[in-house]
Amino acid sequence: MTSLTVVPAYGRDYATAKAVREAWDAGKDFRISNMFSPDDGRYVNKDDRPAGVAIMVRFHKLTKTVNIK
Repeated sequence: MTSLTVVPAYGRDYATAKAVREAWDAGKDFRISNMFSPDDGRYVNKDDRPAGVAIMVRFHKLTKTVNIK
């Protein structure tokens, strides 16, 4: 797996990419949202991120995306 699509966990949402990056850096949880993946629905944060995996976050009511490196 080389990339994960994630969404904010526990009903959270963010209005800006900056807010997403701040939440990620603060160690907030995000839910994996990769269809047809065994990891779909699991939670991940900055500390749990698999090495070498790109993270794409969907936010703002799932209408925008930002890549986390």
